[in-house]
Formats: sequence, C-alpha cells, structure tokens
Amino acid sequence: MIKRLYLTALTIACLFISASVGAQEKSLYNYTEAFATDFYKSNGTLYRSASGKPGPSYWQNAANYNIKVKLNDKINHITGSVATTYINNSPEDLDFIWLQLDQNLFNTDSRGQATIPLQDSRYGNSTNTFNGGYAIRNVRVDSESDITYSISDTRMRLNLPKPLKANGGSVSFSMDFEFTIPEYGADRTGILATQNGNIYAIAQWYPRVCVFDDILGWNTHPYTGPGEFYLEFGDYDVEITAPANHIVVMGGELLNPDEVFTKEQLDRYNQAKTSNETVLIRSESEVTKGSSRPNKNELTWKYVLKNAHDVAWASSAAFILDGAKINLPSGKSALALSAYPKESNGGNAWERSTEYAKASIEHYSKKWYEYPYPVAVNVASNVGGMEYPAISFCGHKAKAANLWGVTDHEFGHNWFPMIVGSNERLHGWMDEGFNTFINDISTEVFNKGEYNIKHGQRNSMTPVLFNPDLDAVMTTPQNMKERNIGILLYYKPAFALHLLRNEIIGKDRFDPAFKKYIDVWAYKHPAPDDFFRLMENETGENLNWFWRGLFQYNWQMDQAVTDVRYVESNPSKGAIVSIDNLGKLPMPVEIEATTESGKKITIKLPVEVWERNIRWTFKINSTEKLTTVKLDPRNVFPDINPENNTWNTK
Repeated sequence: MIKRLYLTALTIACLFISASVGAQEKSLYNYTEAFATDFYKSNGTLYRSASGKPGPSYWQNAANYNIKVKLNDKINHITGSVATTYINNSPEDLDFIWLQLDQNLFNTDSRGQATIPLQDSRYGNSTNTFNGGYAIRNVRVDSESDITYSISDTRMRLNLPKPLKANGGSVSFSMDFEFTIPEYGADRTGILATQNGNIYAIAQWYPRVCVFDDILGWNTHPYTGPGEFYLEFGDYDVEITAPANHIVVMGGELLNPDEVFTKEQLDRYNQAKTSNETVLIRSESEVTKGSSRPNKNELTWKYVLKNAHDVAWASSAAFILDGAKINLPSGKSALALSAYPKESNGGNAWERSTEYAKASIEHYSKKWYEYPYPVAVNVASNVGGMEYPAISFCGHKAKAANLWGVTDHEFGHNWFPMIVGSNERLHGWMDEGFNTFINDISTEVFNKGEYNIKHGQRNSMTPVLFNPDLDAVMTTPQNMKERNIGILLYYKPAFALHLLRNEIIGKDRFDPAFKKYIDVWAYKHPAPDDFFRLMENETGENLNWFWRGLFQYNWQMDQAVTDVRYVESNPSKGAIVSIDNLGKLPMPVEIEATTESGKKITIKLPVEVWERNIRWTFKINSTEKLTTVKLDPRNVFPDINPENNTWNTK
C-alpha cells in the first residue's frame, strides 16, 4: 500500500502544469529542531510527576504568622511584631531560614534603587531621596534571644540554634519591625492623599519567609521591583491598630466587626453579606460626620486568613465602604467589599466596584475553581493595579471599562498565583499571562458583554507579540526591558493560550485540562515544566514544538503559498497546492480556495505536516478554476509575513 500510494503521487506530480506564485524565499525552518524530543531536560521524580502533577512524595514547607501592628498616620509610620511558625516538610534538615524584607527596596542604597533607569519607571524614580526600609529588633528563636542573623539588601538570613528537623519539624521565631511607608512604593504599596485624608495601601509590610523547594532550595532572588513574589502558604492572625476615624480593610475575615463599626454600619455590613445588590455601609455624606465612627482615639481591627501565602490591608478616614454577597457554586458565599474616597465616587466609577468584583469572582469560581476566601476587597489607591489574597489595590481614577478591566484582572490573580502558587519572581508569565487569558473570557460574558470590545483580526498583534527583537516569554521579569514586560508576561502568553484553546487543541479538551492544572496545583508550587507536561498528558497532544517556539524562544511563523497547479492541466480534476514553512515556528495549516463561481473550499491540516517537511503539497478537490488560494483566511495564526499567504489569478 505504501509503495502504491508513493507511485500514484509521483505520477500525478509529473502531470502538473504550474501557475507561478513568484520568487521562492529561503526557509529558516528546521523540523528536527522544532520537533526535537529533548524539550524536557529531566525526567519525572517522586516530587514532580512526568504527567505534570505533584508526585507521590511532593512536599512544600509552610509558614503561619501572628502579626500585630500599629499605624501612625501623623508620621506615616508602622510599628509592629511578627511571630512566625515555620514547618519544614522537606526531606533535609535546615540550619538557617531565609526571609524576604521587601521594604528594603526603598532604601536609597538598595539594589532595586540602583537599577532604576533615568527615565520614568513603574518601580520608582532614580532621583528619589526617600530612605525607607526596615528596622529589625528583638529577634528570637523559640524564645531564645542570643540569635545571629544577617541582612543583605532585601533578604535576611536567620541562623537556627539547632537544625530544624526534616519531614515535619517546626520552629517559632519572632521579631519587632518598623518602617516608614513610601508614598509610592513601586506601584504595589503607597499613600494617596484625598480631601478627607490619606489612603494607606499596605503591602510587603512584614518579614516573610522565602520558599524552600525541590527545584532551587532557598529562593532568595532579591526584590528589585519587576519580579513579584513567591511565598509559602499558611494561616494568618493579624491585629491592626489605627486611628478610630479610620476604616481598616484586609483580605481576611473580620473577627470583631461589632467593636470597629457603629451599630448602623454593623447592620449594613451584615445586610451586605446576604444581598445580591450593593449595600452602602458608609456613604459619602457620612465620611465627614464624626458620628460615622466610634468615639475613641484608636481601634484594633482583628482579622484572620487561612491557607494563603500573603496578606495586605488598607486604612483611611476617607473610605466610603460598600459590599454585596458573592455566590459560590458549592452554595457557600463570600463578601465583596469596596473602599474608596469621594473623588472616586460617581460617573460610572467606583460605586460599581463591588458589582465588578462580585461578577468577576462568581465567573471564575464557576468556570475554573471555587474562590476560597471569605472576602474580596477592592481598594481605590495610588497603586495602578496590584493583587494580594482576597484584596486588590486599583487606581482611584479608574472608571467604566478601565475599572472593570483592572478589577477583573487583579481579582483574577486570586487564581494565579494566590491559589496556584507559581514563582512570580522567575516565571511572571505563569500568573500574568494565565490571568490575562482568563480575563479575556470573563470580559466576554460580563453583563452580556458590556465592556467586551471586538478587536477585529485575532492575529492583528502579531508584529508586536512576535517582533524578532523581543526576548523569550520564559525570560525572568528582572531580565527583560521594562517596556516589554506587558508584551512578554501578559499578552503573548495569553495569545498563546487562546491559540491552543481555539485552534490547536479545542475548547472541549483544553478547558478540562486547564481546570485540572488549577485543581492539582491548588495551594502548591508548579514550575513551567509541570504546566507543559500536564497539558500534554491531559489533552493527549505533543506540544513540545509549541512550548519551544512560543515560550522558550521567540520564533516567528511564516507560511507561504508557493505553487498552485491543476491536475493534468484540467481544472475539473482538482488543484495541487504547495505551501512552504519559511519561519522557525511550525503551526497547523488552514487554507481557503475560492472558485470562479464563488464557492469556498476550506482545508485544515495538522501541524504534523511539518514534522519532516519544509514544503507540503496536497490536493484540493475542486471541479473548476480557482481564483484565490489563501492561507489563514480567518486571520487567527501569528504569521509574521501575510504578504505571501495568497495566490490569485490576477
């Protein structure tokens, strides 16, 4: 059979009469490189399965925090203490513990300050004279005070008096800390001045344990601004003391609402928990009334958050506060809250924030994985958009589609990386790109597409996303130009996932596989290979060529129609079409032929036609002359050179 088919094809090929397409272009394609079997550099282990799931002996350490702090709004200062219980589930004893001191980024002599360019940067100003950072005192381990430690930039090494035993050993340590709050803290924390008082958005505010994992051991990459975070999961008990005229919101369950709200506010707060419509807890007109806050000098707000890898909070006398019930698929509920000043209220702006947060979380919970936290708090601040478990800081000037977009994006981060705890410091695309991808789907359905913008051709961003001068997506955030971070961490990986979902795998296989990834890695630490392997195993596809070209490298796709001929010079017997793969990136083929009578004939070919070919020739079963043969008629593939995609008789 094989020999007979080969001879038939050879016979037909000898009978073609060609219609010229133009000069041949040199191909850069190497199919042995594109489809090489060495994409994965290591085999599966007991910790990480070759199937992309956590292995039977997977482990990760944990850290539980008890934090007490006080906000001094006269001098923009925080003082406090943190007691941490660290559990070593790894298979080796530990002699020391590394901690992240992210506030030290705001020292004038920090590495991050030294790497800020002269031009504007999201992460600071090269001429900044603010000198922040931690003051650390009273360090104790298991109540012992004779402890040695060292601080280097944004990291602290805490030496243990005795080794912390493997496989479940625990140690408790504590320290006092204080710092002055930066007005603009790398667009992640800061102070916004409003008519009725400052809004304090407080993040990276306590010494946090670094992750010790089976990939790198201690993850101690310094915080310089672009790379975000990689943290252990645990439980948080937090007490925040602030002036009594402030409202303090945190991503966690408020344990003492009866102590920090007036009776009227408490009634409204409880009403919001059961209301599908937004309930005003503290209105704009009440903000300036002394009676809208308890008559005390200061209050302590008590919060708890379970099984999370961070906490953040905000405090202000200027807050309007509203809320509504979030309905979850299991029948449970959570509470959406929004805190914002009068300047952000009205004109299709922050008065809709709770509606947006509620819709966003309900969608992701139903589509991908149920939201695990008791609240979802949106705070208007001078932070353009930053996420922490159960709380987001968004720009106070945002409104309409912009406010929906930033709210949906920041709360989408609760899935990536708050639930699926990837290493943002090294693999920013695993949270930003995945989140941008699910944001697109969420926006399509929100309020019957209220803010869904039709962007025209899906591949219209190809010249930007596949610019040959770009770095690869898998470059670390610290290692890429700041102007390229949006492209490489957000848009290109999101584009790639849409391409997989819609054109290569199909929604019926992609969606269950993506849900499986979230489910098996919830509250764990996946690496890139874990995602790649799981998607291949769940969908049954070999996608090495895809990960290699779109993530590991910045390869370009360039398919071209190179020849169109009729069988035996007779249009009624069909046409033979040749296409070339000129770029390094292979892709499936979709081609549309138009006949003289206007009939459209579409042929789809799998990516496997490029497994051992630079040129592919195939037959179109047409019965009349063709006027046009066009590659990618729906404009969905990232072809960098569409000029050679079309053959026509003109």
